[in-house]
Amino acid sequence: MSTDKTLTPRLVKKLWFAFIVLIAIIGASYIFITGYFSNRHSEATIQKINASLAEHLIEEKFQNASPFLEDGSVNKALFGDLMHDMMAVNRSIEVYLLDKQGDILYSVVLDHGDGSKTKQVSLDPIKSFIASHGQEYILGDNPRNPEEQKIFSAAPYNVNGKEGFVYIILTGQELQLVSDTLLGSYYSNIGIGGFLLAILFAGLIGFLSIWFLTKNLRLMTGTVKKFQEGDLDARIENPKGSDIEVFANAFNEMADSIVKNMDKMKSVDLLRRELIANVSHDLRTPLAVLKGYIETMQMKKDSLTEEQKQEYLQITYDNVDKLSKLINQLFEYSKLEAEQTTPIKEPFSITELSHDLIAKFKVLAEKKQIDLQLNNDQKNAMVFADVGLVERALQNLLENAIKYTPSGGRVILSLCPKGNKVEISIRDTGTGIPINDQPFIFDRYKQVATNSKKQGHGLGLAIVKKIMELHDTTITVLSKPKEGSSFIFQLPAYQV
Repeated sequence: MSTDKTLTPRLVKKLWFAFIVLIAIIGASYIFITGYFSNRHSEATIQKINASLAEHLIEEKFQNASPFLEDGSVNKALFGDLMHDMMAVNRSIEVYLLDKQGDILYSVVLDHGDGSKTKQVSLDPIKSFIASHGQEYILGDNPRNPEEQKIFSAAPYNVNGKEGFVYIILTGQELQLVSDTLLGSYYSNIGIGGFLLAILFAGLIGFLSIWFLTKNLRLMTGTVKKFQEGDLDARIENPKGSDIEVFANAFNEMADSIVKNMDKMKSVDLLRRELIANVSHDLRTPLAVLKGYIETMQMKKDSLTEEQKQEYLQITYDNVDKLSKLINQLFEYSKLEAEQTTPIKEPFSITELSHDLIAKFKVLAEKKQIDLQLNNDQKNAMVFADVGLVERALQNLLENAIKYTPSGGRVILSLCPKGNKVEISIRDTGTGIPINDQPFIFDRYKQVATNSKKQGHGLGLAIVKKIMELHDTTITVLSKPKEGSSFIFQLPAYQV
């Protein structure tokens, strides 16, 4: 089998080893089972052929001569002639004379010095054999080796008032020795043949099986390597038709996630660079103003009038305040983007919060001659949300509305029940937002063209969007140039 570089050699070696071991086990099992049943078939055949041997012996020999002498002892001469006749036909036969309790009365092997290692033979197999007329495969005790059982022939006798059984072992010691030798040779020959066949089949089946089983794995490995080498579009085709569907789907999903995360990281990196550039610009302007006025006050401290000093200090204060707000926005947005802010939701009155905010921004609105109003269709609207985050979002929206609404304009904060929600909107009559820029108004530091100039909305609206996401809701903008804008979102109503 040709080695495939896309597969690990260890895996291929393990598969080869598994197949060889499997085929070897199958071969050894086949040899053992074949030998066992072949031997059993041979013994059953011998037993059936010689089933009536004991009965014939009794009929032919015991009628002409009694197996017992007048003094009651065993007629050894009779059994000597008997064994001589039988061994001329089959040298493996062993004849035992048993009484009716199964005790061994005599056997030629006892006189030959081979001896019997047991003095009794179990009668249960003998009775079963006689009952089946020798047609069943039954093993009985081997007097010369109690741990073995042998095929036999047996028949009852009743001579001169003495009862018992003639018990003939059909495969005696000599046959067993020859059989063991031949069986060992048989196992050796068939073992070598089986081993060679196992190697042949293992090679053939191993080649086909490993090639077939690892086909999809090779495809998957090749796809992974392509992805590793930079082909981010590499995917496993038709994963449902693959034998490793779970792994194919897992890889495709992982690859999609990696590409998505890489795109997200690129986008985040681009936005980060834009944010740094915009923040640097916004920080540079007030710092330059601060530096300029402080240097002026130092250089002309003796020539400046008190009114000029107050004016310069006010400008310095305003720019310090601007820097402070920008830094606070950066800190707040970074926490929201890093998901370090967890909303603590509780029921509170959005009506009371709106009244407080209107009162807070009333002075700023009057200074710009803007009509700031609260439109509430319900006396006391309750919502379930984080009061601090909602207040921060409304502050940012009101600040933007007042900032981009000219003198004589109007800003309206409206509360309107909508089923199980409360709809909150901030509408102004300001300059409006160009239609092309509206989809990007909540991006960080998005520059929007107004009155032929580009103004940055800073992080205020981006913070509002993050707060809405924490509340599982969205904010939408409706705007037409020179007609104003409306920012709308909903919060879950709380039923008292």
